Formats: sequence, structure tokens, C-alpha cells
Amino acid sequence: MSERQSSDERIGAIDILRGVALFGVLAVNLVTEFRVSIFQQFLPPAPGAGMWDRLVEAIVHVGFEMKAFALFSFLFGVGLAVQFERLGRTGRPFYWLTRRLLVLLVFGLVHLLLIWNGDILTEYALAGLLVLPMLAAPAWALALGAAAMYALYLFIGVVPVGIPWPEAAWLQQHVALAGKVYATGSMAEIVRFSQDELPALLPLHLFIFPRTLALFLLGALAWRSGVMRQPQRHKRLFVTVAVLGVAVGGALCVLDAMGGVGQTLLAAGYGAAIVALVEFSSARRLLQGCAAIGRMAFTNYIAQSLIFGWIFFGYGLGQFGRLGAAPVLVLGIAVYAAQMAVSAWWLRRYRFGPLEWLWRTLMYGAMQPMRRTS
Repeated sequence: MSERQSSDERIGAIDILRGVALFGVLAVNLVTEFRVSIFQQFLPPAPGAGMWDRLVEAIVHVGFEMKAFALFSFLFGVGLAVQFERLGRTGRPFYWLTRRLLVLLVFGLVHLLLIWNGDILTEYALAGLLVLPMLAAPAWALALGAAAMYALYLFIGVVPVGIPWPEAAWLQQHVALAGKVYATGSMAEIVRFSQDELPALLPLHLFIFPRTLALFLLGALAWRSGVMRQPQRHKRLFVTVAVLGVAVGGALCVLDAMGGVGQTLLAAGYGAAIVALVEFSSARRLLQGCAAIGRMAFTNYIAQSLIFGWIFFGYGLGQFGRLGAAPVLVLGIAVYAAQMAVSAWWLRRYRFGPLEWLWRTLMYGAMQPMRRTS
């Protein structure tokens, strides 16, 4: 089977929403991980930061950190449900989706071990394999599973459950060492150091993993229930979630209260607001440029790792630890704008992004049609 229909059978609001979420992911990754060590955020602020740098760090922390990934996780769940439905036409949806997720796992491991250890693809592939058996369950089971996983996530955030975390002395020493290795090391040295960091990064993934599962299930439920399939029929719901999510979630995040609850509410508010703008207002044209980058999110995500790795790491320009948050965010906006233009140009000629095409080809074990026909 091929997916000749899949490039045409799309929901525009989902592509736009995925493109917007990718910008949030880019901003967080740039400011907190490519620019400096990911562990820097767990230490006291470095002295001497300028006003604009502090402002950008605050905006990214309050407005994007954990929210962009929550939105992306929800959309991945929607995508799983869409694929399960479409592959159901073959009579073997579990088989094909298992292959699809295993191929993603391979991509994720290559990205994690050889390109950049901030990878989310590996976690998404593993979470997807766990969620897969639930995709045929009734809606109430999806809702119950999502609630249970989210409750576990909140429980882990409040009650000590034995997930180890490095002590402050180790964090300080490691951040200083990372500043030297990432800024001046060869590719081999950086890859080796990046792999050595994985045990210390594991607690972050263990903490967030239940939320990822919850949002995958919630995304599948949103598609199954028709909310994301036919958003025009749920205008009041989207407007209500947008207003309450942005207002209440934003307030909780600014006050740094209720941790994961505020983050998830704000992410929901963002998502609902974007869908409402696309479906119920004249803003669709303004946001339409995000659709192409959203359709090629996989390709653009990996491309960002390659681009920023070359800019910040020692095998390239070696700017790690040398730039403030403000100029780095401007750099990110420029890269994102360029990716929007390239994605639109590419999709006028081809049905899929390069990595999306390779993913499908490996999944089916047969060459998929790439070029558009007149």
C-alpha cells in the first residue's frame, strides 16, 4: 500500500498548529539547550546578563518552555489516530503503525546518539508503541487512560518517587565542562560527551513521560470525538478553551504556581486559540505560511539540529556559551522564516518532505511517489 492520498487528505488547521508548535520547540531548544548546557537552567542565573537577554529568557520560560512540547505531543496523538483510521482501510492498522513507530525509533536513536541529545523522537516512538493498543479502544477508555497518566505526571511532580537527580556541585562542574567541550571539541569529542550526558538526562524524560502518554491519548480522543476532525462544529469549545487556557494557564505560569497544570492549560489555550483564528476568523492567511513547515515538521526538526549544531558546536562556528538569549532568538526567527520559504517551495513540487518521504518508504518497504503530477 502507498499513501498517495495522504498529502491531500489533510486538515489545514492541524498543519498550521504543528508549524506554530515547531517554532515554540525551536525557541526553547535554542535558548536553553543549543546556546548553553541544558543543565544551566537548574543553576542560579549567571551574572552580567543584559536586560534583553533576561527578558527573552523570561518569555521563553513562561511562554514556551514545556508548553510547546505539550502542544506537539497532543498533535502527535492526533496524528496517531489519523494514521490508525487511514491504515484501517488495509485491515492491518496495528501492523503498519508498529512499523511506522519502529522506523521513527531508529531515526530517533540516530538523532539522539549521533547528532544531538535533546532528541524527542525516541521518546515519542516509545510512547507511541505503548499507546498503540489503545487506539482501537472506546472513547471512554482513551479519556480514562489520559486522566490516569496525567494524574501520575502530577503525582511525580509533587511526591518524591526516587527518580535520581544530580546534586548542585555536579551540575556546576558539568556545566563548566560542557562549555569547553561543546564550544571547542571535535565532532567525535562532542558526540562522546553528548552520549555521556544521557544518564543525567534520563530523569527529565522519566518525569515527563506520563504527560507525553496522556497527551497522546488526549490527541487521539480529540480526533475520535470529531473535535479536531471537524473544528467548525465546535466553535464554542475552542473559544472557551482559548480564553480560559490563556488566561488561567498564563496566570499560573507567571505566578509559577501549580507547575504542570498551568503549563498544560496554557498549551491548550494556545492550541485552541490558533485553531479558532484559523477556522473562525480572517487570520488564516496570516498563519497559512506555517502550514508548509508543519507538513514538513520532521524534516525541519532534524534540519534545525544540524543547523544549530554547526553554529554552536566546536566542529562548526563554536558559538556555544558565547551568545545571549536575545540574539539567539533573532537567529532562530531567521532560520524559521527560511524554513517556511523552503518548505513552501518544496511542497509545490513534491508530495512530502524528504524525511517524511523516507519514513513512509521505510515503513512500507517500497518506494513511495514523491513528485507531484499535474
